[in-house]
Amino acid sequence: MGLEPRSLRKAVVPSSLIQNPSPGNLQSTRLALYVDEDASCCWVFIASGCHIYKLQVPLQDSSISKGKESLLIPEQTEILQSSVLNRCPHLSEIQSIALSEIEGTGYLVLGSVDSYGHLIVSKLDTSCKDVDRLTYSVLPLDSGVGEGSWAGLCFSSSQWSMAAVARSFCKSIDVYDQDIQLRTLHSLWYPSSLNFLENSAYANENSILAIAEGCQLTIWDLRMKENGGCIHRICGSVGDIFYAVSSSSTGNVAAGGADRTVTIYDPRRWAALSRWTNCSKYEITGLAFSSIDSDYIYVQGLDYEVFCGQWKEGNKVFSFRGDSNWLGFSKCSNRDVVGGWCDSGSVFVADIVARESEIC
Repeated sequence: MGLEPRSLRKAVVPSSLIQNPSPGNLQSTRLALYVDEDASCCWVFIASGCHIYKLQVPLQDSSISKGKESLLIPEQTEILQSSVLNRCPHLSEIQSIALSEIEGTGYLVLGSVDSYGHLIVSKLDTSCKDVDRLTYSVLPLDSGVGEGSWAGLCFSSSQWSMAAVARSFCKSIDVYDQDIQLRTLHSLWYPSSLNFLENSAYANENSILAIAEGCQLTIWDLRMKENGGCIHRICGSVGDIFYAVSSSSTGNVAAGGADRTVTIYDPRRWAALSRWTNCSKYEITGLAFSSIDSDYIYVQGLDYEVFCGQWKEGNKVFSFRGDSNWLGFSKCSNRDVVGGWCDSGSVFVADIVARESEIC
């Protein structure tokens, strides 16, 4: 199965909503996406400072224009709605946000974590309106004492109440079931990305975490006590830090970072299935497997570029570029809709579908 872009939209966040976005970290983790059931529009959640904002961007089909080397040219569009999310604000800068859909309920769960590891989770309905049925906040056991740093957040894909929060300077990963802290994992290096495995060879996806820390990819089993729960360490090139990790529906794990290489690992024996070397011109700071075909992966580079490629063959299919540094990058959990937010205020949303000639 092949992939092709259906549309690429560029919209500008109103300056009345966010005049000057707060500066982001190298990891662009301050954006989350949700597509309406009829796929007519996309809700984009972005975080700046202590607040989260939501934007509605249309997703209708449009003509695709390409430049050199299959570079997509975005179509300018207007933001349909924009507002500040009505929830308790953080006390320090938000570092990461994540969105999870509660299957069969019509509700979404939006989580955010700030630079001291303070986690706030809110419940939304599928129209992305605030709902008072569930909102809770959790402080780490040390109450966020110390120096603030980048913090990451991920939800389990099969159990929305399970969340993991990584704090870089503290070298720790806190695992929660709603507001109950289950355990704390201690990494050797500064964690920079984390992801629950979707289809693990060891156990269900609620118990296995893949964490990028320094130049290592580490695998953790939350049920294990030996070695602090770490069951495997994969060492990359010394000095080449991993900045992104992602897992596919088939269980494969991808990692990328300073060496500009996407490496795909087989979780049954943790051997490298593929190395797509020098696929990005600069450091890789974001990765996401395609939901349509896990042989394809979306890669975000530090040079404003996002591209889709077939990792087995090492071939780029198409790409698009932001107009400044990325503050957020994400892909919908169950659709191939990819979005990015730049510090210029531009939001890019790409809708990707299976190639028509290959649909059965």
